Amino acid sequence: MKERVYKLIEILDKDLIERKEVIAVSLLGILSGQNIFLYGPPGTAKSLIARRLSKAFETKSFFEYLMQKFSTPEEVFGPVSVLEMKHDKFVRKTKGYLPSAELAFLDEIWKASPAILNALLTIINEKIYKNGDKIEKVPLQSLIAASNETPPRNEGLEALYDRFLIRLYVHPIKEKSGFDFVLTHNEITADIEVDKELKIKLRDLSVWHKEIEKVKLSEDTINIIKDMKSRIEEGNRNGEFEIYISDRRWQQAAFLLKAAAFFSDREETNIVDTLLLRHCLWNNEYDRDDIVKIVEESVRDSGFDVDINLKEIDLKKERLEHDIEKEMYNVKKVYKTIKLGKRDYIECSREYEDEYTWSVEKVTFYIPIGKMRSKEEFNPLDRSGNKINWIKCKYNPKEKGFVIKINSEGKHDSFYLKNEASFKESAPICKPEILYEQRNRKENLNPRLIEAFLADIGELKRKIKNSIDSLKEKKNKFLKDSDTPFIPRDKIELAVEGIEEQIKDLEIRYRDCERLEDLVNGR
Repeated sequence: MKERVYKLIEILDKDLIERKEVIAVSLLGILSGQNIFLYGPPGTAKSLIARRLSKAFETKSFFEYLMQKFSTPEEVFGPVSVLEMKHDKFVRKTKGYLPSAELAFLDEIWKASPAILNALLTIINEKIYKNGDKIEKVPLQSLIAASNETPPRNEGLEALYDRFLIRLYVHPIKEKSGFDFVLTHNEITADIEVDKELKIKLRDLSVWHKEIEKVKLSEDTINIIKDMKSRIEEGNRNGEFEIYISDRRWQQAAFLLKAAAFFSDREETNIVDTLLLRHCLWNNEYDRDDIVKIVEESVRDSGFDVDINLKEIDLKKERLEHDIEKEMYNVKKVYKTIKLGKRDYIECSREYEDEYTWSVEKVTFYIPIGKMRSKEEFNPLDRSGNKINWIKCKYNPKEKGFVIKINSEGKHDSFYLKNEASFKESAPICKPEILYEQRNRKENLNPRLIEAFLADIGELKRKIKNSIDSLKEKKNKFLKDSDTPFIPRDKIELAVEGIEEQIKDLEIRYRDCERLEDLVNGR
């Protein structure tokens, strides 16, 4: 099936520039019974693409019409039968018109009158057409519509627009080589030859649809879809954009992913298939880029569903490291200090208001490192090693720093200090700067304690290693199955990036466990 689709795409894309993905996804849309909206500026081959797509199918009727504001229902649904009018019946002759078509293309669809668009909604939604007092079954498999604008808001077109699951932006040629080709070649036509054996019989579609329903929506696919939905809802709440996606659209999108897997010769969807949602979830030119970004980021960030709880692993690893440090090591903090004489001091500076001169002054003083965790108040020293009687310090264990009290009156009368109430606590607290933590291994450690730690670390390593091996195996299988006619190769790389990042994260955790083993073994 995949090989057949590839050949069809190659034929349909002949001499077209930068249109392969549009043709491939449109073909998938018809194969899965979905309607397609081609959006883009004039002259980007939207009509040509629609006509070429019709050549891929064995069809009795392909209807095409260019809408305009003066279009009448007769031009789309067929003229009124004069013979029936004689019998007071309003019946249209629908043969050769949209109600009898198996495939159809409506250009500039939003220019049509409300009468046409309302009837069109019934046709593509219920596959019926009310012709006089009769209900005719419509054989339409897929409708392709095109326009250089999205439907205007508040004109009742939301329901009809929602029926177009696939929305493809057909952009002007970007690459210089492609533009050179257009300049040097004659006009490209829609008349292409498709081998009869390669053509798809529309009657086969109903059989294939039953097979598509059997395709499994993988757990990885479901997780990515949920992530996309969550990101869109968050963006709506934050006011970044306003994107509404109906439940029907999500459901049809899931069927499209299954169809992509089926026509890629798979029985299960994979991560790559979800990239098709770039063409399903946007509503207008303003939110299209947002949707593309969300879809691609969800795929890149997803990876595979792993069989371990990473948060639980990280928590256990952190607890193990804490217990190892506590039970096997003495940890000493080394602070930034300066030497006054032979002793180490913490340097502190404070601004204060001098109550004698009414000016803001700055004082620098020195706290002995030995006063860390002292419960008593004490006087710091000046640069010369003399006590500063008008400043007091006290260690605050909760803040892990020193509370500083300054009495500026005492500065001018150093023989005595005012009562305690006159002291003012300064803020913030003076916190010594930690340069590093010095770790010393304890002596006479219990061998059983070491064995217990190593056993716990070994169990963590085993779980992480199993997950790494499982991910690598899934990656290899994924690389074999990632080839699909419907997604460009450069976009498939997004999924590969996500998987490789996932493996790298687990490998970092594994190396961290090896670090803990070295810590236990004293290496």
